[in-house]
Amino acid sequence: MAHAIRIGTAGWSLYRAGEAFSAEGTVLERYAARLNAVEINTAFYRPHQRKTYERWAASTPEDFRFAVKVPQAITHERRLVGVENLLTRFLDETGGLGGKRGPLLIQLPPSLAYETERVGAFLETWRARTDAPTVLEPRHASWFEAEADALLVAHRVARVAANPAVVPLAAEPGGWRGLSYHRLHGAPVMYASAYGLEVLDALGARLNAEAETWCIFDNTRFGAATWDAL
Repeated sequence: MAHAIRIGTAGWSLYRAGEAFSAEGTVLERYAARLNAVEINTAFYRPHQRKTYERWAASTPEDFRFAVKVPQAITHERRLVGVENLLTRFLDETGGLGGKRGPLLIQLPPSLAYETERVGAFLETWRARTDAPTVLEPRHASWFEAEADALLVAHRVARVAANPAVVPLAAEPGGWRGLSYHRLHGAPVMYASAYGLEVLDALGARLNAEAETWCIFDNTRFGAATWDAL
């Protein structure tokens, strides 16, 4: 069965792209009328109340979906250890999205190397609390080995396909293959550069609709992400 390909940006700012959207409605409503997915990056920096997630869900079409980035308190400050209460809070808050909650994104700091004991314990804790689709974006070269991939598969966690990639394997989806999640941060200048048509056409040819597939543009600094997504 074919799955929808979901394309969106990190956040729903229409900076430098407002003319491509309806003039009616809130920024989120205007965004969701053209694109079918978004990644909530602000959750990484600060918590949002459950009622805020409920409001966002209510203002979007039925087939719209939200990915949510896991808080930095879990990934960068606690570095996956002793995070039970933080996880419970995050999952309760994002539960306000209801059926519109899509993948939960765990982005790790570049300094966090793969350690079987640490990662295994965290994923056990994670899966004890949620069966939500989950993607992980490691940024240390030690993660791109068979042992790490097998652990992700065992816990049904997909590995992000990132651009730019820290190592060649990071450019391709990994881990659990029931979900494919591409994050494009901008190149050559991360978070800023737009992607040319040649790159976007090649990306389109790679997207696999046989599994749930997401493509999120994170090159938002000067508004390139929105145009690339469109």
